[in-house]
This record gives sequence, structure tokens and C-alpha cells, in this order.
Amino acid sequence: MSTMPIMPATPESIREAARALARGEIVAFPTETVYGLGANALDGSAVAKIFAAKERPRFNPLIVHVPGLAEAGAFAVIGETARTLAEAFWPGPLSLVLNKRAGSGIADLVTAGLETIALRAPAHAVARALLAETRLPIAAPSANRSGRVSPTTAAHVASELGEVPAMILDGGPCKLGLESTVVSIAGAVPVLLRPGATPREDIERVLGQSLVLAKPDDAITSPGQLATHYAPSTPLRLNVRRPEIGDALLAFGKDVPEGARITINLSHVGDLHEAAANLFAALRELDASGATTIAVMPIPDRGLGEAINDRLNRAACSVPASRASDRS
Repeated sequence: MSTMPIMPATPESIREAARALARGEIVAFPTETVYGLGANALDGSAVAKIFAAKERPRFNPLIVHVPGLAEAGAFAVIGETARTLAEAFWPGPLSLVLNKRAGSGIADLVTAGLETIALRAPAHAVARALLAETRLPIAAPSANRSGRVSPTTAAHVASELGEVPAMILDGGPCKLGLESTVVSIAGAVPVLLRPGATPREDIERVLGQSLVLAKPDDAITSPGQLATHYAPSTPLRLNVRRPEIGDALLAFGKDVPEGARITINLSHVGDLHEAAANLFAALRELDASGATTIAVMPIPDRGLGEAINDRLNRAACSVPASRASDRS
């Protein structure tokens, strides 16, 4: 099977991608977080192609991308809290789970049959141009096989999905490199469903209250809640201070131990923003190194570190507990 040519994101290729979406095809495109695999959210048959391409469980809902708050109101009930958060963080890496508006036209497969819908206004210029050109809500999870490492370049998409998308728009490497934070405001209190590229502390500062944290056994109402997710093929060991011979080491900060087969440092200066942007590309490179295990140095669990550790924990959760961490 030949690989679908990657198309540089130009006005002409964006128009071509919009036409493909309008006729029910799926298109990969960049956002500031990761590359998305998009379909017209009003077309159930088109959305089904996303699930088939990703081999994604159909009980796992999708995030719908819209230009902004005005368009979101056509698909969801926008209350005061939603408006406050959207005005503070949109366009940007925050997805809001809201009560779905009756007669919204959104395909049931997008929301997994739930009465809620996850919406986001992306900040990336290519994503925004595509939304403007299509004038459609675009359902778009990450453009990779379900459970695998999310793509942060067009080449990552091509290696995962080949010629499955009608087009892969190349907008360069994703700036943030972590998926959006997901907050539900469909109930009585705001709930953090998935840590992401908008730090929890920033959201709590705007709201003037703490977010409730979703429990591991809560019903799935947004992407990123599956226990196993974002996983390379190579097993991970977390919180490693001394790698074993043959390990591939995912490092962080200045004090990096020696002895690993290959080392990639997420940030030599310990910058969590830089680490987040490099995370998925680094995991892909280490996964391809031939090492039997990827050892991961401790990463501070503050700010964006909360989201980085969330992804690493989900990636490592299939590893036996005796090998999942090494705090020596």
C-alpha cells in the first residue's frame, strides 16, 4: 500500500481538504496540540470512517472542533461557566464537555450516544482556516491508531495511517505536543476529565474554585479516559533514577544518569513546556530504537507535568506492577 502524499498546508490544499470533508472523507490536519483525524461531525457515515481508521472503541466519544463560542452554541447549551472558560481559553487547548443541544444534528457516533458533547476551538492557523473553509463542525481525535502514541508531525500520521486519510495537511510540528485539557461542566460542579495542555491551576484561577478530579472508574464521557492509552509498543518503567543496561532512557533535566542504550532528554533545563512539546516524538523515537524497555526519569507533577505524567501512566499501565516503577 502506498503512502498518501503529505500536502503542505496552503490555501489551495486547505480548500481541497474542505471539499473532501464535505463529501464525507476524512482528513488529517495540525492543531496546536497534536495532529487530528477529522470528519464532518454531522455525517455519521464519515465519522464511522474515523473509528474504522483508528480501530477505536465506539463507546469512546470524540471532540468536535468549532471556530469559537458562537458556533459552539449551535451544538451545546452554553451557561455562565462555559462562557467564562471559553472567553479565557479559546481558541486554545481546552475542551469543554457540555450538555448537547436538542436537534443539534451532531451524529450520535460522535457523542457515543450520550447527552453531552465535547467541544474545542483550536488555535492553530491551519485548523482555523479549515474550519472557516468548511463551515462545518469537525470531529477530530488524534490521527493515530487507537491507544498508540499521538502524532505531532505529518510524518507521524503517515507512518500510522498511510493512505487512509484523503489528505494529510502538513502544518509543521505541533507547538504544544499534548492533547487538550478536558473539563466537564455538564453537571453541578466542574470536573477535570483529562489533564492536558492547559494547566489545571490556570483553569482553577479563572473559575475561582478547585476542579473535581474524575475517578478512574467513572463512566467515559470524553476522550483520554481509557486506562491504556498513548502507548508505544515498548514497555515503560516510570520514575527511574538508574537505567539498566539496554534501556532506552526518556530523561528530564540536567542530572541524567549514564548507562542507557539511547537517551532523549525532554528538556535539558527542566522546562515542562518544552518537555510537553517533545514528549510524543521522543516516545516514538525511543520505541523505534530496539530497546526492550523505555525507562522514564521522574517528572515533576505540577503544571504541565500533571498532563505529562497522566500520559506516561496510561502508556505504562499494561506493564506489570513490579516493573512499572523504580524509585531506587
